[in-house]
Amino acid sequence: MVNFLDEAQALFNYTRQRRRDFHMHPEIGLKEVRSAGIIAKELSNLGLQVKSGVGQTGVVALIEGREAGPVVLLRFDMDALPVLEQTGAEYASVNAGLMHACGHDAHMAIGLTVARLLYDHRSEFRGTVKLMFQPGEEGLGGAELMITDGVLRDPAPDIALAMHVWNEKPVGWIGIVPGPVMAAADIFSIQITGKGGHGASPYLTHDPILAASQLVSALQGIVARNVPPLKTAVVTVAAVHAGDAFNVIPAEALLKGTIRTFESEVRDLVLKRFHEIVVNVAHAMQCEAEVEVKSITPAVINDPSVTAKVQQVAGELLPKDELDFSSVTMGSEDMAFVLQKIPGCYIFIGTANTEKHLDAPHHSAKFDIDESILPKAVGLMVASAMEFLND
Repeated sequence: MVNFLDEAQALFNYTRQRRRDFHMHPEIGLKEVRSAGIIAKELSNLGLQVKSGVGQTGVVALIEGREAGPVVLLRFDMDALPVLEQTGAEYASVNAGLMHACGHDAHMAIGLTVARLLYDHRSEFRGTVKLMFQPGEEGLGGAELMITDGVLRDPAPDIALAMHVWNEKPVGWIGIVPGPVMAAADIFSIQITGKGGHGASPYLTHDPILAASQLVSALQGIVARNVPPLKTAVVTVAAVHAGDAFNVIPAEALLKGTIRTFESEVRDLVLKRFHEIVVNVAHAMQCEAEVEVKSITPAVINDPSVTAKVQQVAGELLPKDELDFSSVTMGSEDMAFVLQKIPGCYIFIGTANTEKHLDAPHHSAKFDIDESILPKAVGLMVASAMEFLND
């Protein structure tokens, strides 16, 4: 095996520079105009065939090998989050209220470096590498938009790979898990309507706040008492809005949250009990409830045979790292839509470093990664792609 780790290390300054530039200039989902422009320019400068505006702001490019063969899709997401950065880093966001708080800045930089290395080795593989730089991963449907725009056609991929930097685990950890690895995500809103009135005369009202309070507790019983203990689900009420005065019982209350599951049967059970509990508890409190549940992504499911090959590559390339073949997360990812159609593998790479205080969780205002992992991520992605191209 070519030592792609050494080659990636030689490009470390390039990768870090690109990552820091993206970090300083975050863009919200489906508005990644600057980021997409830089990516398209970098790929065009390599002499690649580049298509911009796929799925609004997505970028697609092809690297052709020496002859016809497999098509390997490599996906990298681009969007930032509406978070006010508090890292104090010299490369902190200059766009007020926006931040790369999930690591997509690193993903773009990794993707550009992967493209350079695979281009340099294009005479050594059969087939085609399809680079997919995706907008709007953070709940905005970017993957579906790119699929609608044809990212999985002309040519159609045979294998799909993606990677995520992961601050829940330390540097030196790699997660490559067959089967379900990230949860399906649904979001919900519950509008409770009662009868408002004076805070001193609650008996004259139908209090939606009381109903909301009962609901927050009752909904926890779904996982505790309805989901089998060897199955997995999460029901989280993350927002409650009601009233704005100390002496007025409002007429309405609004609850918002998320449901996470891995298996469709568990999801169906959770949603059934969710609707039953909301409607009946609201009625018991003399209120009415309107429920809206929206599916965001299905579960991310890694193909076992593809994942086994990536595990083998990681073992050869990174023999000193901790390879974890079992850890999963209730987080969600719209790479799931790609993996529904194309067999593939979603890889996690540990980026936390407690000694350097680079261990804040994803979506935190203090989120940052240990950049020393960038060559490792590049090397693993390149080596994995080459394994399938030359299979």
